[in-house]
Amino acid sequence: MNDRELSLKLSGYRRDLHRIPELDRDLPKTTAYLRERLDRLPCEIREAGDAGFCVIFRANAADGDAGAGNADSAGKITRTKIGKDALAFRTDMDALPIAENTGFTFASEHPGQMHACGHDGHMAMMLGFADLLAERVSACALCRDAVLIFQAAEETVGGAKDICESGILQDCGVGAVYGIHLWPGGEKNEVICRKGDFMASTMVFSLEIEGKSSHVGVYKTGVDALEIGCDFVRRVYEMEEREISPDVHRLLRFGIMNSGAASNIVSGHTYLEGTLRTYSRSVNDFMWERMAEIASDLEARSGAVFRFEHSDPYPAVINPPELFGHARKTLRAAGFEFTEPALPLMTSEDFSVYQKHFPALFLHLATGIGKPLHSGDYTIDEDVLISGVKIYGALFDAYNDSL
Repeated sequence: MNDRELSLKLSGYRRDLHRIPELDRDLPKTTAYLRERLDRLPCEIREAGDAGFCVIFRANAADGDAGAGNADSAGKITRTKIGKDALAFRTDMDALPIAENTGFTFASEHPGQMHACGHDGHMAMMLGFADLLAERVSACALCRDAVLIFQAAEETVGGAKDICESGILQDCGVGAVYGIHLWPGGEKNEVICRKGDFMASTMVFSLEIEGKSSHVGVYKTGVDALEIGCDFVRRVYEMEEREISPDVHRLLRFGIMNSGAASNIVSGHTYLEGTLRTYSRSVNDFMWERMAEIASDLEARSGAVFRFEHSDPYPAVINPPELFGHARKTLRAAGFEFTEPALPLMTSEDFSVYQKHFPALFLHLATGIGKPLHSGDYTIDEDVLISGVKIYGALFDAYNDSL
């Protein structure tokens, strides 16, 4: 398959998937589309976790070698054992609850749902890589085993955890995991990656403040949950700014505040949601403890009651130096511009969960289009999809046992 043919195929994959965005783990149309195309290839498909699956391409080993086996009449490899140091490549499948505003002829057919984070492009790149791996299998030219991870619930919670805890990657003898995210910033086809701290740990939290309603004319007989909520947010922001060194990478912000029911009634209830992002569990814990102390002080002063809930924090994406250095050398040799940001990012990614189990490297591939992620206007330059496939191929070919 030449580059022109591959590029057209990738664009078709991406547009088909863009039309059918689905959320969290409820991905029947998406998985059906993917599996219909993968079922034609000389690979094995195995369920992984709650809603994900893995696609396994076996190396062309001679009979009797570790991992050797035979193809059945449909061209599927029937081996059950995979050789040492298979490489895994991950894509995410879920979309976001966002209304699309692009006006594309291939826009979302599911109202209020959209691939606004590039996962349609991620899946297209993985399908293109699968096509190339299939060609190598057919030509008896696959140098090692490849495991393609199709993961649900990246935008929500637990998709990567499901895959890792399923045990399939361990069973496959995976030696390293790679992932790519299409990125709106940067120059088109630029690879953006950082050794060590790259993307932040994230904890999402919410709190309710119960006060006491009263008429505004006698507001002192009430407990104003709106005022208390505003005071809480102000004091928390001051704490972050004043009590944490400016050279410590962290972020604490509120995105939702709901309070009150009428202009002349003191609010008796306030609801807040926010996010806490750090690169250090100790910094995360310090800020969380200080938030609780501020809440306790406001409770004592006002008579209001605070109730908190929070998610378990995703770990930070921390790229291992060995894989980073190897990828930088490999991709520069392949002709890619490879940029290392001076500072870590405050966005997050559950790819970090793979890094708790395996050597794993996460990269950004710039699309050259400045449309922000998680917006109804988000789109990509489809020309970069072939670059994603080539990056996967270069990393696959260059990997060696010394890493």
